[in-house]
Amino acid sequence: MPQIPEKIHELTVGQLAARSGAAVSALHFYESKGLISSRRTTGNQRRYSRDALRRVAFVRAAQRVGIPLATIRDALSELPEERTPTREDWARLSEAWRSELDERIKQLNRLRDHLTDCISCGCLSLDTCVLSNPDDVFGDRHTGSRLLVQQSGERRPKGAAGECC
Repeated sequence: MPQIPEKIHELTVGQLAARSGAAVSALHFYESKGLISSRRTTGNQRRYSRDALRRVAFVRAAQRVGIPLATIRDALSELPEERTPTREDWARLSEAWRSELDERIKQLNRLRDHLTDCISCGCLSLDTCVLSNPDDVFGDRHTGSRLLVQQSGERRPKGAAGECC
């Protein structure tokens, strides 16, 4: 890993990529989404402050656990501009994200547990299919992976032409 002398307070996009392990294109993408910022030189080259390293690490760690970029951006926007996220920042934010992650884990476990039923069906037209109709809002009235709309806007009855199975 290339070492950057302490006296250099700004990094080129290549230096930031080398130090953070993120591709240059990813850094440009993060910047376009407001996750990191740079200034432009008179030659229109990007220069990042050194604390962009910690911001990129913060973004990548949050992404690895499944936090959406919009949520990460909102979290970083709460920090004072140009301030490096601290351990305390990560602890506070990760605690806030814990319930969201727990809910996603429950959903994935539920999907995994029902996957065998859907594989054996083949067309996803079970009476209760958690993959094609997770909230099963029509389960009491109809079965199938989809309900087709008639010209009048009414739902076709079970077994109507064009309905799966």
